[in-house]
Amino acid sequence: YGIARTAKRSLLYYAIPLLAGLAIAHAYIPPTPGPVAVAAIVGADLGWVILFGVLCGLPGLVLGGFIFGRYIGNRIHVEQPDYMKPDHGVGAEVAAASGNQQPPSFGVVTGIVLLPLALILFNTASGAWLPEDHPALPYIEFAGHPFFALIAATLMAMYWLGIRQGYTREEVQKVATGSLEPVGLIILVTGAGGVFGNVLVTAGVGEALAEALAEWRLPVVVLAFVIALGVRVSQGGATVAMITSASLVAPVVNGGGYTAPELALVVIAIASGATALSHVNDSGFWLVNRYLGLTEKETLASWTALVTIVGFSGFVTALLISVFV
Repeated sequence: YGIARTAKRSLLYYAIPLLAGLAIAHAYIPPTPGPVAVAAIVGADLGWVILFGVLCGLPGLVLGGFIFGRYIGNRIHVEQPDYMKPDHGVGAEVAAASGNQQPPSFGVVTGIVLLPLALILFNTASGAWLPEDHPALPYIEFAGHPFFALIAATLMAMYWLGIRQGYTREEVQKVATGSLEPVGLIILVTGAGGVFGNVLVTAGVGEALAEALAEWRLPVVVLAFVIALGVRVSQGGATVAMITSASLVAPVVNGGGYTAPELALVVIAIASGATALSHVNDSGFWLVNRYLGLTEKETLASWTALVTIVGFSGFVTALLISVFV
């Protein structure tokens, strides 16, 4: 943001690539809540989901983050809000509290971020390399479970970014306690999505979709994307749309004899549909709107267009991959 102010460029020129990366990571790459929940519902392997999530997210990052980011940054000029400046508000408080502490190294931060992904991928790979009766397999599966992988990354962050940076245990505990507030909202939203999905499934919507699939002859990847896109537009939240859509698609894939890569592509298709077309009924829309100081029109032209590019490019990539798996 300091670069944006110095260069007198629009804040969107730098914010859109960042938002593209956040949207892709949130929708496509475990261990974020959405893809983990969808994978559990449809029975997909998280290792394959991570692999295809990275592959299907790259086109959206290039097209939406870099190409579209430069395009929209040159057409909508947004000044840096005062609260983001280092000599105002929160920025001044953070600068005063940090003192002369040196920031953690790039390697430490990268290691913390990649640790849960590495554990999950190693668990997937060991299932293919080791025999089913290998004595180390249960321990590898335990370490590769998303819950343990996230706990391990959290403990590493508390040590390397807290204790090793000179913070006391009480200060680390205070930061950890404060972080539970937004997590509570995520748990609430995820739970609400699961409840709504179960209501639709109990009502027989899943079975009706299974019958419609047999009549329409649609590929399951296309069906998953269309359902997720419809739920996304109607109810807003990406995570809720993913969980609800997965509940509707589950009866189709459960009896279809699909392979592990095909199930992972179904997860990516659902994530793509649940990412595109964010608008005024999506909390993410208003988060970007308020945080960057945009008008509703500017948010539609920037954020909505960005996630639509990410969602459709991810779906097209998943569809192309499904031809070869």
